[in-house]
Amino acid sequence: MATGFYHVPQAKNEPVLSYAPGSPEKAELKAMIEKLRKEEADIPMYIGGQEIRTGVKHAIHPPHDLKHLLGHYHYGNKTHVQQAIDAALAAKAEWASLAWEQRAAIFLKAADLLAGPYRARMNAATMLCQSKSAFQAEIDSVCEMADFFRFNVQYMAELYKQQPESPALTWNRMEHRPLEGFVFALTPFNFTSIAANLPSAPAMLGNTVVWKPANSQIYSAQVIMEIFMEAGLPAGVINLVYVGGPDAGEVIFSHPDFAGIHFTGSTGVFQNIWKTIGNNIHKYKSYPRIVGETGGKDFVIAHPSADADALTVALIRGAFEFQGQKCSAASRAYIPQSVFAQIQENLISSIANIKMGGVEDFRNFFNAVIDEKAFDKISEYIEVAKKDPGCKILAGGGYDKSKGYFIEPTLIQVEDPRFVTMCEEIFGPVLTVYVYPDEKWEETLYLAESSSPYALTGAIFSQDRYAIEQATKILENAAGNFYINDKPTGAVVGQQPFGGARASGTNDKAGSILNLLRWVSPRAIKENFVPPKKYEYPFMSEE
Repeated sequence: MATGFYHVPQAKNEPVLSYAPGSPEKAELKAMIEKLRKEEADIPMYIGGQEIRTGVKHAIHPPHDLKHLLGHYHYGNKTHVQQAIDAALAAKAEWASLAWEQRAAIFLKAADLLAGPYRARMNAATMLCQSKSAFQAEIDSVCEMADFFRFNVQYMAELYKQQPESPALTWNRMEHRPLEGFVFALTPFNFTSIAANLPSAPAMLGNTVVWKPANSQIYSAQVIMEIFMEAGLPAGVINLVYVGGPDAGEVIFSHPDFAGIHFTGSTGVFQNIWKTIGNNIHKYKSYPRIVGETGGKDFVIAHPSADADALTVALIRGAFEFQGQKCSAASRAYIPQSVFAQIQENLISSIANIKMGGVEDFRNFFNAVIDEKAFDKISEYIEVAKKDPGCKILAGGGYDKSKGYFIEPTLIQVEDPRFVTMCEEIFGPVLTVYVYPDEKWEETLYLAESSSPYALTGAIFSQDRYAIEQATKILENAAGNFYINDKPTGAVVGQQPFGGARASGTNDKAGSILNLLRWVSPRAIKENFVPPKKYEYPFMSEE
């Protein structure tokens, strides 16, 4: 068999298409949206390479158009979770022993399929089922997903190259084996790319996976699975199931071959999972890897020297793109009085002019929140602010779910910097601003650092380099992704590896080699070419 030390193609970030008027990609995407709206999808689970239809169908509706039916997915139960585990374990030996470059080729092909023939369909599916604008879908479900596949292949090659030193007469080698058992990927609704990366990153390293997506993302998860299969992913490597969280947890977290979880979701769910794993630790063959990215209460802090125009744009884009449903979205802002006086009118008028509606109209900057549960939670926070005499609703504040789950982009000004909307995660289009006296810059840095249990993203705006250094030091542990004169959203694979600590997760940095390290179990091998033939050492001889 021919062998070699293979060099994978140099990873490059997938270019973001503009979808400008008259562009071919815009025409293609609009046609695909129209096509998908006319179809009624029948979405099965995928277990061991088989399409599983239970007959228990759940309807899928666009969050912005609740009367329209996109299709149904087949809902499963605990027996399907067990079947998925069995399929993953059955596929494990052959997949783990497959040459690494063959595994790499599958995901490199998946990236090219995604960026090419599947581009319009992947974007359209994400737009329709998650109510994302064309641009938000493009940067997520195509560009970031393709980046994950390509850069993770590159990181995998770099990881395998990491080898120990070998002194004379010895050859030391390091194997980077997959984990023993199966990996559980539990993925969120808000980023299609994360839904793809969480099962594929462990799989790339030779692990086999049980994947449960959020119910509200199943429509686009189906397209991801189709891409995997067309790219040549063998049966049983990634098994896609649609079941309730308790059903999945009861089976998976009690199984002796459970090897790890790759998670993105709420802090509360992740903490309960961690507790369950701890309580069941005696059941497992090995200590499971627990990798999670959870919530955020992300900040923007402006110094009196901040560029007012740049700050305004960062607040609007950082807080309101994809309706604020990003764990990195700007949710609280600390702005000095002098700067707020400059930006207040422009900020309020810009928010008031944001066009809101369905994703089919590309002129809409703003679409619907994901479901009724989210709608009710977000609107409750707005009502709390409306009733508090220490709060002012400067822009927005309205909401309506008669056609879709629409909540206006809302700007709240508070007198109390520890008001509930300054401290608790809302995960919606609500930005709360605290205006501080200019001379209390340093005090405000410490205030922001201590006001939230989260530490995911944060941004500072300043033209004063001393102030930038001061903020960078004081806020050292307040954000795993820290931005200077930029909005706190939009991390790019290979450029800003993403993840936070504290209540925001394990900070294992998706989009970097650090994440892949979590999905291997190294074995050190020492070979002695000339082993000793006598047990005595020189020191034992007489003088």
